[in-house]
Amino acid sequence: MMIAKYLSVMWTSVAPAVGNHLWQSTLFAVVAGLLTLMLRKNQARARYWIWMAASLKFLIPFSLLVGIGGQLGWLRTSDGIETGSYLAMDQISQPFTQPVIPVRSHAVNAVVSPLANVVQMLPAVLAVLWLCGFLVVAITWVIRWRRMSAAMRNAVPLRVGREVETLRRLEGAGGIRKRIEIFLSRASVEPGIFGIARPVLVWPNGISERLDDAHVEAILAHEVGHVRRRDNLFAAIHMLVEAIFWFHPLVWFLGSRLVEEREVACDEEVLELGGERQVYAESILKICEFCVGSPLACVSGVTGADLKKRIVRIMTGGSMRKMNFGKKILLGGAAMAAIAVPVAFGLAHAAPRGRQSQNAGANVPEYKYEVASIKPTKSSGNSHSSHTTEDEFNTSNTSLTRLIRQAYGLSLGRDFDDGRVVGAPGWANSDSYDIDAKMDSSAADALKKLKQSEQIIARQRMLRALLADRFKLVVHTETKEFPVYVLGIAKNGPKLHEAKPDDTYANGYKLANGSPAGVGFDSDKEGEVTAQGVTAARLADWLSRQVGRTVIDKTGLSGKYDFKLEWNPDSGDDSSGDKAAAVLVAVQQQLGLKLESGKWPVEIIVVDHAERPTGN
Repeated sequence: MMIAKYLSVMWTSVAPAVGNHLWQSTLFAVVAGLLTLMLRKNQARARYWIWMAASLKFLIPFSLLVGIGGQLGWLRTSDGIETGSYLAMDQISQPFTQPVIPVRSHAVNAVVSPLANVVQMLPAVLAVLWLCGFLVVAITWVIRWRRMSAAMRNAVPLRVGREVETLRRLEGAGGIRKRIEIFLSRASVEPGIFGIARPVLVWPNGISERLDDAHVEAILAHEVGHVRRRDNLFAAIHMLVEAIFWFHPLVWFLGSRLVEEREVACDEEVLELGGERQVYAESILKICEFCVGSPLACVSGVTGADLKKRIVRIMTGGSMRKMNFGKKILLGGAAMAAIAVPVAFGLAHAAPRGRQSQNAGANVPEYKYEVASIKPTKSSGNSHSSHTTEDEFNTSNTSLTRLIRQAYGLSLGRDFDDGRVVGAPGWANSDSYDIDAKMDSSAADALKKLKQSEQIIARQRMLRALLADRFKLVVHTETKEFPVYVLGIAKNGPKLHEAKPDDTYANGYKLANGSPAGVGFDSDKEGEVTAQGVTAARLADWLSRQVGRTVIDKTGLSGKYDFKLEWNPDSGDDSSGDKAAAVLVAVQQQLGLKLESGKWPVEIIVVDHAERPTGN
């Protein structure tokens, strides 16, 4: 049961990403199919590489390219793509985001518990089913490979003869530097290339007596083409795709197309080198007559693909026209778009953060605390408190990690830790301190003249300077993808009341950091909060503490709003996520906003050095 629960949790985080990757790879393969249809009268090598790209796409998620674009975006200083545009693209590219978790009441739980057990077991069943399929496909390939390896162990190298002389001449003409060794095999196999790093040619014993010199040269030219194209390597890559995505029928369709176009491409190369059509067709038919066994999938041979169609193409010269300039431009543009579009997503993804890091507080003056007293907290039983006035900063029973979060504007809350402060020593969490810091009067007067947003930035910088001076704190920032909730607008629009400067409130709530009366969050009882004059960004920060995960504001709302939010505080054990789920549902139903789970590049604080503070 514990395994099923673990797989259920893992499935919840993995399933959306897998779903997005599968539909993106499927769409990519469909586009590849349309391109090959356009090139059906051209040479097969172009169609082969298009199908190969579709196969490789199953191993390369677009999120990897998006991540590369995101890293590039952090280096940009221009405005770039707007956040709203990115969100539209992001929602289109990732439709399988994790939905908001529904609230479950105790009455409903009693009714649906059997169904809930089935749903909980489903990830385990799917995981076992996938693993069984993977093992069946993988073991099948291993068995075939071992059979061919066994045949090679009994084969003997061929050092002299017309086959060796012809092969050496074709190697030189094909630009192959490493010699291809020939091994005579008594097994019932067709001539073919075996191996990837050091490919060798398997030559059935006794077949040379049935072939003329022209037939031998045509067959060997075909096999040299396989080596030059590295067909065994790419065939092995597609085998891996088939093993991992065995459940996807399109993967097996791609395999058949790759084999067909691979053999036709080698046929075209033989004819381009001057081979006679009739002689080459006779060579393939003679091989078929001689070989009883079917071609092995791990060997690039001669008789693969649809033999009848191949003979017709060879004799008629069909589908051998080279691409004109227009088709080359179209194909090159499609290849560039396949890479550029997800990278552009990543650039758009990082652009807003890039603008923020470059421009936020650029014109805010620097201030410092004139005096500061830092003492270890004497009693561990004291509750944490923090208070900021116009010229003072006071905090008690506060850890260094919490101070770092406050100095860099990360969400603060009881027992809230989203992992965005890393590398701190153990005592940074276990030791607590009482701090009293004071500014001089001139700096306090200057600070009061700043906007509220600028005051916040200035106070954060002052705390950073204090930590660097007294705790010898040295940090740097990095970008890392974290599981987050993205706060956006629900389908029917927001249900927020915009605050006005002359609004009055019954409770007259005043924040501890000195913000004007009536601004902030006020909670008289559990399961209820009243917000007055708060921005969407502050709502996201408050939600981060409620749901235990960073919430990114992508609503695009720039005003200040009043609202009241209620949820069921007894919806379940907070550790199970039921309480957080109740808050998420309340936000959607009562505020007209939505939170969607996903991964987002966020800034983390890496502690390079820290020391316990010295005496005052």
